[in-house]
Amino acid sequence: MKSFSFGLLALLLGCIGLTACTSQPDAPESVRIRWATDPQTLDPLLATAPQAIEVINLLHGSLLVGDYQSQRYVPWLAQSLPVVSRRDSLTLLTYTLRPEATWDNGQPVVARDVAFTLKVLNCPGLPTEYMRAQYGFVLDIELDASNARRFTLVCQSASQDIIGSSGDYLILPEYSLDPQGTLRPVPLPLLRTDTLAAVQRYPALRALAHRYRTSPPNKLPGCGPYTLTAWAKNRYLRLQRKSKWWARNVRNAPRWLQANAPQLDFRIIPDDATALLALRRGSIDLYPMPTAREFNRLRHSADTANLFFRVADSYDMTVVGFNTQRPALQNALTRRALSMLFDIPGLVQATQQGLAYRSVSLINPHDKLAYNDSLPLPAFNPKAAAGLLQQAGWRRQPNGTWWQDGKQLALGVSYKAEDSGHEIIALQFQAAAKKLGILVKAQPRNSELLKKRLRKGEIDMYVRTMHGNPFSYNFKPILHSKGIGILNYTHFQNAEGDRLIDAISVEQNTMRKAKLLRRFQTLLQQESPLVVLYFARHRLIASRRLSPTVQATSIQPGYDALQLKPNSSSRR
Repeated sequence: MKSFSFGLLALLLGCIGLTACTSQPDAPESVRIRWATDPQTLDPLLATAPQAIEVINLLHGSLLVGDYQSQRYVPWLAQSLPVVSRRDSLTLLTYTLRPEATWDNGQPVVARDVAFTLKVLNCPGLPTEYMRAQYGFVLDIELDASNARRFTLVCQSASQDIIGSSGDYLILPEYSLDPQGTLRPVPLPLLRTDTLAAVQRYPALRALAHRYRTSPPNKLPGCGPYTLTAWAKNRYLRLQRKSKWWARNVRNAPRWLQANAPQLDFRIIPDDATALLALRRGSIDLYPMPTAREFNRLRHSADTANLFFRVADSYDMTVVGFNTQRPALQNALTRRALSMLFDIPGLVQATQQGLAYRSVSLINPHDKLAYNDSLPLPAFNPKAAAGLLQQAGWRRQPNGTWWQDGKQLALGVSYKAEDSGHEIIALQFQAAAKKLGILVKAQPRNSELLKKRLRKGEIDMYVRTMHGNPFSYNFKPILHSKGIGILNYTHFQNAEGDRLIDAISVEQNTMRKAKLLRRFQTLLQQESPLVVLYFARHRLIASRRLSPTVQATSIQPGYDALQLKPNSSSRR
């Protein structure tokens, strides 16, 4: 288990690490942010790491963005929220792009860029499985012949979730990826419904896929406020604010269209102790999500004279998932029994020092309307777990082990090797299971290997952090049967669950949607494909070199990089 203390050797290694990460000179007004890991890729279709998503969102832009203060979608590239109308059973969402919006080369962002993007998100030969599941409700796009900036999305429903999600994807530049406009004749409905026929009729799709795969994603032009100027893998990544970013021409630009820091330097420092040393020495300005132990220790120390400490309830939940297709875990009673072997209050204290809060399911308790407060919180109860195992058909042998159909109840629980909190959870479960006669093997895994094995269904149980948001509920990628092989790592297949997920995504009435969400939470507790241990509180430690306006936010990455800026009185 990773130790929270360090000695002389770690200190020496930390100093070496600081020398490496500060080998590039700092700009006087740069903001320096600690990352624990490298983003690995900046490909919008492949990126899953929070670090990668953060940078991509600073380089590129979408029609709408989620505002953490109002907890609503707001216009970004779009001039306003879409105008909603109906055509028979279909919903039409008409957007107009901001006249100021341009690409890096000065060309305007137009409706054809949006059409091109939607075709890329459905293009055969590209890793678009998640995108197809997430945005499959967009059936077609219609361009306005009289206005190059206006278009209409043809959708299945006009629910608030779908309206918001209809603009929540990065817009790609057609001029860079498809300068000849070869995808313009390709009908989006054909791409969505019959990719084989689309490829046969339009060979340009294969050429586009090849061109996209062979183009360096970090060279892709964007319409965001920053440009990538340096990236030394596993050392640092640097973004420079564009001197002529289009949003500066927007009159009375809202907060989300303002970029304060002239330069953002992300310093990759894997070791927590080394990162804390860098913060104290003034080598970094912002330390997101330090360990809860160190956060609490420092904010009750003399360091408060030099540091800001910020906390915000988040939508990041730590969950334990069960592979429901594994023979030992196919019975919901077995999964419910195993859920009772997690000492959640003890884990909240051990891993988060109390900086977390509990939930009955995936819905955040702050959503008072949708949260099913009639359900009991998961309880640590080994005795009740034994009773459920018997109901599931398991028989306890004289030596204390459990058997069914000639097979012993023995499981592996996997987690990211670098996450000490997940390790604590796995080891607590292992110890509780051992007392009940269940053999559990804790299996730390490399992040990439863990994801591959989860997709293939090669893991019994896993500990994982999931990132939610307050803007919409789309459970299709993670719990719908169509999400298997994408992000449905539990391999949960349930007809009633599929019906509820589909109904939630299209329901327009707020009260009816809340009732559906409450029913879904009841189903999840009965079927137990996963158990939510807790929602974390985002933690930030900031140097007083930054403006005191720095705040922790409820959504990833836990702060608003656009609002960071050096304190005018402390600029170097």
